[in-house]
Amino acid sequence: MIDKFNIGRHSISRRGLLGGAAAGAMTLGLGGAANAQKPLVLGFIYVGPRDDYGYNQAHAEAATVLKKMAGVKVVEEEKVPETVAVEKSMESMINLDGATLIFPTSFGYFDPHMLKEAAKFPKIQFRHCGGLWTEGKHPMNTGSYFGYIDEAQYLSGIVAGSVSKSGKLGFIAAKPIPQVLRNINAFTLGAQSVNPKITTQVIFTGDWSLPVKEAEATNSMIAQGVDVVTCHVDSPKVVVETAERAGIFTCGYHCNQAKLAPKGYLTGAEWNWERIYVDMVNDMKAGKAPGNFVRGGLKEGYVRTSAYGPAVPAAAREKTDAAKTAILNGSLAIYKGALKDNKGNTVIPAGTSYVITEPKLESMNYLVEGVVGATS
Repeated sequence: MIDKFNIGRHSISRRGLLGGAAAGAMTLGLGGAANAQKPLVLGFIYVGPRDDYGYNQAHAEAATVLKKMAGVKVVEEEKVPETVAVEKSMESMINLDGATLIFPTSFGYFDPHMLKEAAKFPKIQFRHCGGLWTEGKHPMNTGSYFGYIDEAQYLSGIVAGSVSKSGKLGFIAAKPIPQVLRNINAFTLGAQSVNPKITTQVIFTGDWSLPVKEAEATNSMIAQGVDVVTCHVDSPKVVVETAERAGIFTCGYHCNQAKLAPKGYLTGAEWNWERIYVDMVNDMKAGKAPGNFVRGGLKEGYVRTSAYGPAVPAAAREKTDAAKTAILNGSLAIYKGALKDNKGNTVIPAGTSYVITEPKLESMNYLVEGVVGATS
């Protein structure tokens, strides 16, 4: 296990590696007799710190579980920018550490960086967190995995809508990409199932980690009467702590931030990456390539909700638990018509409902009615 200090030292040698044992790495495959006595080496790359109370921590917590598996070695590097630096990190994990399965976890690592490395190392498996992989377009030694966390966001919305006194919710987001828009919309629709008149104010900061802008956005919302705030940024820490100091409520994201807001934390939408990673590792150990397009939601255990905070009343818990059961048994559709966007256009016609796996949702480009904000 590499501690945080040693990761920092190892990072220098990783990014300084421009060549090396590439030929040897090319002989590494998915298993077989030649590799029977060798551990399966996994490489994890994070764009931020592993202890960010957010996106990176959720992946790092899952990587920690993998370290306990027999015959598995995990190498990690944190704070790697979405530039050529990640290419050097991947190459050194392959050439120095013998990694045969690489997880470049950040959105911007995929194109061109991961794709370039996948072409250079066709026998190495690369799996990216996000929705960017397309069959027939991208190499078969690459793929993507993600979860339908908008199911958990819908449940957070029910809690937020139940607790809010002002009827004004806030959502601080990085970029208006489909995955982010799904979360904003699902959160709002969950809240509107409790109070149809509720609104969600959205502020896009422009990038995944901009703590100053995140704090400014949170304070701006508080000044306008928002009494429950959530977010989709890499680290919710600033948003949650700012809201707690101001005495308003929060719903978390990525992992559990309850300890940051002991009074105001209501619940949260969490990733359970462990579930996906263990399956992929078992595939590799069995000599198979992991799936190229892996998706799942609450039912598959890929996402989950944080435990309720003390401020959530019993009635809200019961309502949210009932909705969760309905999602699990397929009797509740989050996206159903007639549904309009916040410009008045019908985006889902009356009588139509989308299951969570509906491909059209992967390209969502609108904000639903009741969301105050714009995608551009």
